[in-house]
Amino acid sequence: MDTTRLSSKGQVIIPKAVRVAHGWAEGLEFAIEDLGDAIVLRPAKAFPVKSIDEVFGSLKFAGDPKTIEQMEAGVDAAMQEIWDQKRK
Repeated sequence: MDTTRLSSKGQVIIPKAVRVAHGWAEGLEFAIEDLGDAIVLRPAKAFPVKSIDEVFGSLKFAGDPKTIEQMEAGVDAAMQEIWDQKRK
């Protein structure tokens, strides 16, 4: 088990092995849960949790609905374009 200490500014260094294992990078914000004899750090959610009804209005689309096949073809084409750009 790694150990760390609290600085005079109230900062705690999270050991590199833990940061790497969790994929945590500089600037990541955490939600802190106080459990009395322990604290839990969890990456803060980028956006608050919303229901589908709260976001449905932002999905406006003018035109005929697309089929699953058309959507998959669009995704495939976009991925191919990204792949081609990276190979240049």
